[in-house]
Amino acid sequence: MKTKTSPPLTPEQYQAKIETVINTLKQDLPTLFEKDISYEIYTSDIYFTDPVNTFKWKFNYRIIFWTLRFHAGLFFSEIYFDLHQVQQTAVDLITADWTVRGTLRLPWKPQIFFNGSSAYHLSNQALIYRHEDTWDRSPQTILKQFFQRQPNSNPEER
Repeated sequence: MKTKTSPPLTPEQYQAKIETVINTLKQDLPTLFEKDISYEIYTSDIYFTDPVNTFKWKFNYRIIFWTLRFHAGLFFSEIYFDLHQVQQTAVDLITADWTVRGTLRLPWKPQIFFNGSSAYHLSNQALIYRHEDTWDRSPQTILKQFFQRQPNSNPEER
């Protein structure tokens, strides 16, 4: 069985597509807890890994973003994905630096906070075929934030 391959891109076409990918990431990532992202910039066999998940295929990739939105709405009174920068760091690599911060729906309103970076590896068609996330702390350390009581910020209630 033959598979259909796309003709190679010229360097100019490749770079133009990378700019589209970067602009799409800049648009999608800050609102990923609120609305779905665009999946046109990913290959069908996208591979994803972070400190708690590893999987392949665009269907599973869609599920992880749905799960993020679902749990964000269920467990957080507010949650933000602060995108600091997105840039091409090699011919076939885009990196993004970001922070997740939010307030859990618990009586003591614990805060969650961690920094991360994403490495998006690009195919010869300038589509993302591999997405690797790293965090500045372990999942266990992040989970412990759920149980920390925040100091009262209102001096009258101390």
